[in-house]
Amino acid sequence: MTMVTTPPTAPTPPPPALPVRDRTRIPAGALSPMLVRLAAERATGVLIRERGALYLADGQVVHAESPDTPGLDLLLGAHGVLDAEGWHEAFAQAGERGRVGRYLVDRGRLTTGALELCHLGALYDAAYFVLEPSSAPARFRYGAAHWLGPVHPVSVAAVERETLRRRALLHRIWPDPAADEAPLARTSRPAGPSVPPRQAAVLHLVDGRRTASDISRALGRPAFHTLVDVHRLAAAGLLTPDVPPPPVLPPAHPAPPSLPEHPGGLGDPDHPGGLGAPGGLGGPGGLGGPGGPGDPGDPGGTVPAAPDAPPAPPPSAPREWSPAHAGEPPRDPAEADPHITLLRRLRAALEAL
Repeated sequence: MTMVTTPPTAPTPPPPALPVRDRTRIPAGALSPMLVRLAAERATGVLIRERGALYLADGQVVHAESPDTPGLDLLLGAHGVLDAEGWHEAFAQAGERGRVGRYLVDRGRLTTGALELCHLGALYDAAYFVLEPSSAPARFRYGAAHWLGPVHPVSVAAVERETLRRRALLHRIWPDPAADEAPLARTSRPAGPSVPPRQAAVLHLVDGRRTASDISRALGRPAFHTLVDVHRLAAAGLLTPDVPPPPVLPPAHPAPPSLPEHPGGLGDPDHPGGLGAPGGLGGPGGLGGPGGPGDPGDPGGTVPAAPDAPPAPPPSAPREWSPAHAGEPPRDPAEADPHITLLRRLRAALEAL
């Protein structure tokens, strides 16, 4: 018997995949996926984020700026490396061409090593704040260049790695991030002789108003170095962030004001002179009591109104329904309340005095 074999059928090709963005080159946990993509594109321009900007050239970081950190000019001037006159001269001569760094070296104002060292310190210092987590959208301007010019480009991976290392360092020293941005205040604990001079200089400027960034500018130091000193002083119990308490919201429905209940008040019937006391405004012989001027049974018991005031409404009793009243709107229940009527009489009497 001859057996017939069926040739195997070819597998059905899978449907084409939908076009999606290639994320294979973006590492998990990147501080800024947009920055990683720009580095892969070898882009040139400036990435603007909520707390500063990163300048790129051919996909590498060439400069960083943040309002939370001192600028390169302040760092150079604070250490006596370059005076303000030399900096302004270099900016005026080479700022438009983006060659300020090269101008300072060519004119002998700075050595190449000193410029690179200060520039790298300022770059990593500002990048730490620029890459802080933010919900604000970032944008990139292609072709933009910094006036300093290229000094020592750094890869995006190196910038992110250093930023993560600095975050971990601050967390190990003191994990509360409130000290990074809030005004700082001293505690009641006295600073002992074991406080290093660098930390003592920071502690001397803590006044309840300055932040860590303010202190770094006043001292002419990198902002991150000041944060390290602030975290160590907080761990030692010598300073604390001055965070204001949350505001107390008023109640949605405030309670209506009530009459006073203390003795002698208008609502105390047991105290002489009270509203319901004998001889008081509401007692027998009082303004609204039986036998008083306001007694409905007294023929002359109406209260005279002031000359310029409208006449007081006469006392009214609840009206019975009749066909003549059928088309009128319902009466205000307050008009039938004897307490409200009494207060109105009292007001008219006081206006007549």
